[in-house]
Amino acid sequence: MKSSLARKKCAPCEGDVQPLSPEQVLHFMPETPDWQADPEVSVIARTFECKNFRKVMVFVNRVADLAEAEGHHPGIFIHDYRNVTISLTTHAIGGLSENDFIMAAKIDAMTR
Repeated sequence: MKSSLARKKCAPCEGDVQPLSPEQVLHFMPETPDWQADPEVSVIARTFECKNFRKVMVFVNRVADLAEAEGHHPGIFIHDYRNVTISLTTHAIGGLSENDFIMAAKIDAMTR
């Protein structure tokens, strides 16, 4: 079953909102339990393990397609040939927004 966040659409962010507070981040974390926030609570990230490099590239391209559709683009880091770390932040506001958690939930839904 998709989380309620996975059913939402990312909204354009022009920098006219404040980043989420640590308390607000904690509110969203239960819907994205495999994602970790950095100590400054400005980025969330998750590492995915794939069977091989070819599967890594398929996964990365699916995430790229999702990012284009949502208009919200993650950091994508391939390491150790079969691991991918996805990081999310809202650059326009210098921290986390609901969009980051929407993307995290949608990426999680892709992997189920």
